[in-house]
Amino acid sequence: MTTKPTVSDMRDLVVEASGDEHMLFADGFDAAIIGYFERCGQPAIVVYDREKCIDSLMAHGMSEEDADEYFEFNVVGGWHGERTPAFLVRVEAN
Repeated sequence: MTTKPTVSDMRDLVVEASGDEHMLFADGFDAAIIGYFERCGQPAIVVYDREKCIDSLMAHGMSEEDADEYFEFNVVGGWHGERTPAFLVRVEAN
């Protein structure tokens, strides 16, 4: 039986799987890491589940509106070069 990795293991798992020790991570959102993204000619970048990031902020006392505004301005809006993490927005068919 395999065990699900803990939140603290996710950074290590992504670095190991990608082979890139220079990945950038968004502090405080390790529980929202879902993997990494590969692009032609570019370094791999960490991918987070946007909804889980918002949920994490709300778990720390923010309203949904405040969490969304904070996340968009302070997290998504922060460009840190070509290794800036990506945030997946899930789209579901009706």
